[in-house]
Amino acid sequence: MQVQGIDDDINGILFDMDGLLINSERLYWEANIQAAKEDNLDTPKNTYLKLYGATEKDMQNFYHKYFKTSKERDRFVKRTDDLVWKWTDEGKLKLQPGVQAALDKFQKLNLPMAIVSSNYEDVIEHAMWATGIRNYFNFHLSYNDVQKNHIKAKPAPDIYLLAAKKLRIPKKQILVFEDSSTGVEAAKNANLKCVMVPDLMPASDKDRKNAVMICKDFFDFLKKI
Repeated sequence: MQVQGIDDDINGILFDMDGLLINSERLYWEANIQAAKEDNLDTPKNTYLKLYGATEKDMQNFYHKYFKTSKERDRFVKRTDDLVWKWTDEGKLKLQPGVQAALDKFQKLNLPMAIVSSNYEDVIEHAMWATGIRNYFNFHLSYNDVQKNHIKAKPAPDIYLLAAKKLRIPKKQILVFEDSSTGVEAAKNANLKCVMVPDLMPASDKDRKNAVMICKDFFDFLKKI
């Protein structure tokens, strides 16, 4: 596949999932707000945007700041996850703009595709089946693979390096799609080309340096091939 602005042919695609393929980041944000309200946490709604694309360290710092005990933290996290799972079953989980068209196009071009997510295996499977995209992908990697292989999570390059190895395609021919700064940095650290499609937060100056291009949505990207 030839892409305007990219010199190398693209012969494989790696996707993040949350906030990129599906609107789950918005659902998590809404679930964070509801869970906090139920627990009477006196924090502004925008506070929970700090969890968007957060590193493990950032998340731990957030929880340490706003929760007095690990029990309170765990209750908040579980309630958030339960709400998103419930809303997924109710049909509130949707594909992001242009995703279906992009998946169909890449499949037509016989490009192998995989998901490289920081979420858990069961959540990824649930989301893929709920949105009907499971069979587009050769494989998917999750946070369970980070734990199983004793590697570091994004923004470390480890999970993208593992994905590139499984894809069995030269790294210069792989294109990554990410929506968050953490994900873009992980792809950059793995020496992989990355297209950023921002979701809840706009691209930063650092993102513009790390990504090969910034696209409004997947429809925007499809105009370039």
